[in-house]
Amino acid sequence: MQINIQTDSTIANNAGLNEHVQSVLEAALSRFRDNITRIEVHLSDSNGPKSGADDIRCVMEARVAGYQPIAVTEQNASVHQSVSGATDKLKRAIDSALGRLQDSKRHATGKHAVNETADVEEAAE
Repeated sequence: MQINIQTDSTIANNAGLNEHVQSVLEAALSRFRDNITRIEVHLSDSNGPKSGADDIRCVMEARVAGYQPIAVTEQNASVHQSVSGATDKLKRAIDSALGRLQDSKRHATGKHAVNETADVEEAAE
């Protein structure tokens, strides 16, 4: 799983920030590691150099094998809060998308219907 982090000119892109973002994402998305090829993280300050409440925006886009890219946005007071919130949203979105993908594959093969037929036959005996 490749993680790319980009910031605007108002947020310092340093090794500490990169390590933090990578550790948060890897911990939260470890169970999806085989399905995710790349994650793009974009951090920006919507007010620029001026201060303001909830002005740090984090956009994350995950590239999931066999599925369309999944993107989420979180806006919060700090970089850490924005990254954490976006990570939670991304985790839920990937879980939902992969669940739908698994369901569609299962229904396409008829595996679910075959199991129900076998259960009905066993109950009849």
